Amino acid sequence: MAQSAAEAPAAPAATQAGAGDGTTLGEVTVSATGMAASDMATPVQVLDADALLKRQAATLGETLAAEPGINASHFGAGASRPIIRGMDGARVSILSDGSDLQDASTVSPDHAVTSEPMLARQMEVLRGPSALLYSAGAMGGVVNVLDNKIPTAVPANGIEGSAQLQGSTADGQAAGAFSLTGATPAKSGAGTLVLHAEGVARNAGDYRVGSGWSQGGKVAGSFNRTDTGSLGLSWVTDKGYLGLAYTRQAANYGLPGHNHSFEGCHAHDDHLHCGAHDGGDGHDHAAGGGDAGGVPVVKLLSERWDLRGEWRQPTAGIAAVRLRGGFTDYHHDEVEDGQVATSFKNRAHDLRMEVEHEPIAGWRGTLGLQTMQRRFSAQGEEAYIQPTDTRRDSLYLLEEYRWQDWSLQAALRHDRQSIEAQASDEKRSHRATSLSLGTVWKFMPGYSATASYTNGSRIPTAEELFANGLHMATSTYERGNADLKRERSQALDLSVGKNAGDTTWKLSAYHYRIKDYIYGTTLDELDGLQLLQYTQGDARFTGWEAQLRQRLSSQWAVTVFGDGVRARLDNGSPLPRIPAQRWGLRVDGRIQGWDTMAEWVQVLRQNRTAAYESETPAYGVLNLGASYRWKSGANTWQVYVKGQNLTNRLAYAATSFIKMQAPLMGRNLTAGVKVDF
Repeated sequence: MAQSAAEAPAAPAATQAGAGDGTTLGEVTVSATGMAASDMATPVQVLDADALLKRQAATLGETLAAEPGINASHFGAGASRPIIRGMDGARVSILSDGSDLQDASTVSPDHAVTSEPMLARQMEVLRGPSALLYSAGAMGGVVNVLDNKIPTAVPANGIEGSAQLQGSTADGQAAGAFSLTGATPAKSGAGTLVLHAEGVARNAGDYRVGSGWSQGGKVAGSFNRTDTGSLGLSWVTDKGYLGLAYTRQAANYGLPGHNHSFEGCHAHDDHLHCGAHDGGDGHDHAAGGGDAGGVPVVKLLSERWDLRGEWRQPTAGIAAVRLRGGFTDYHHDEVEDGQVATSFKNRAHDLRMEVEHEPIAGWRGTLGLQTMQRRFSAQGEEAYIQPTDTRRDSLYLLEEYRWQDWSLQAALRHDRQSIEAQASDEKRSHRATSLSLGTVWKFMPGYSATASYTNGSRIPTAEELFANGLHMATSTYERGNADLKRERSQALDLSVGKNAGDTTWKLSAYHYRIKDYIYGTTLDELDGLQLLQYTQGDARFTGWEAQLRQRLSSQWAVTVFGDGVRARLDNGSPLPRIPAQRWGLRVDGRIQGWDTMAEWVQVLRQNRTAAYESETPAYGVLNLGASYRWKSGANTWQVYVKGQNLTNRLAYAATSFIKMQAPLMGRNLTAGVKVDF
């Protein structure tokens, strides 16, 4: 498992390719928009297959945690979502090739993201105008995970694939993955039927932490065992494709920090009460957050169908018509002492149809429709959210215009959502319209400046509206607010950079002003249990991301990087669980065919804390990595090794609900081999 902030931020998407030759860096096309990364008005990050191989972790959050402006929520080894610019949960949309993932990870940080990093071929992080194609509420951004489960092209030799093995020391992980694509012989003038199969098996035990932890050497219940398999079929022609895929994921992982001692605790007005009403406790509080029983285990099963298609140039004036759809049947049980304590179910589907038009008066763009329905329920001890039905319909438009050294982008999105709570028979409806404008100015060869402004809206989620009950995984008693209004945000994003020559750099700054920002405020605390009330207040997020890379010779380069965000209410009070500022220094080189890297990442102390939140100490980590690639006939082989936190530093994630119960991973060595054929 990779650890938050333990790897250096990668170069921006437009600067990852060709980093060692000192010439103009290779361009990257963002699949989600069809635009070149350097032509997009807000920072976009793209991790291709090579970058993913070096950063691969068991969860999506840990895989992306070293990217500029991105951290991980970190809930042990099985659950970790990306946090973008201090925003998490529903403010970060996670997509499977443009379609909502529809798991239960937005409900709580202890719920896993059902996206398998070892099967991804590319990951894209979008913000600003491009993000409005997928979600108005994703103020942090959109993570689009691209995969090969539905083939879009015919293999050159009729069959192609890959296989990978990986192992690591801190958790005893063993993982393997395969991917295989084959096509039937094509008839002249007809399409081709292409079949794809892929799978991953992972088995990791409890992981070791850095030296000096008072609770021992390993995090109890931090194991993760996951099996994922997918089978897809696609009809491919020279004009496009249409395909269907089935994916099944089964996972067992532990919930560190789960506290049984809070059973029976409840809220009286704005205060917590544990035990009998006569003033007696009625149970052992296990003060300090101790656990009175065994570590609960999540047993997860997700079955998903994906429908994807594209028809290129169907008629004059239309560049392409695209179809994306998904149906997810998600279920997980939280098992305690061999018995199912709580069951969560999520049945959801979404469908989006979009049309990309040819230039009209110089403007080219995409118009789309999207519909989504979600039925969520929880039953058992921690059913703190009543069953809800959510329905959302959306209309969106993205347009781009280029003139000389300028590129202009504009996006508009309108959403209509209704949420019905089954138990209380309450219904809430909201409408939201968002607008974003951006520009890119390539003012000199190799230089560019970008600016974007977004006036956005975010509609409350079912959990924010209707939560009411004890949530022992996060040691909270959560209360929703059915009267929450939509959020209104104004976001300004500026960046300037140089992407050619021996010296390359990029600096980005942003400022968000959010009216009626929805957050969980802590009203009371009792022996580690917090009374969390969803409420609203005006908030501001201000931050930066920076990177400077200097090529020293044809083999060596040095990079300095950093990021930081400050998030607070208008009254000056900090918002909870905001990532700390971090800086790093990386040296990379090529030695006798080996690509090598050494880096130091320093994460500063987080002392801007909300009420009842503790400070998070600073820490620094040393990481090393090396990889070697060679060809053998028609096959391409690659071996890699990486060492993380080699000084075995004890480190905590400021973004985690259970940071003291589950520190970050200690010294870890990972080795792997991959072959493409």
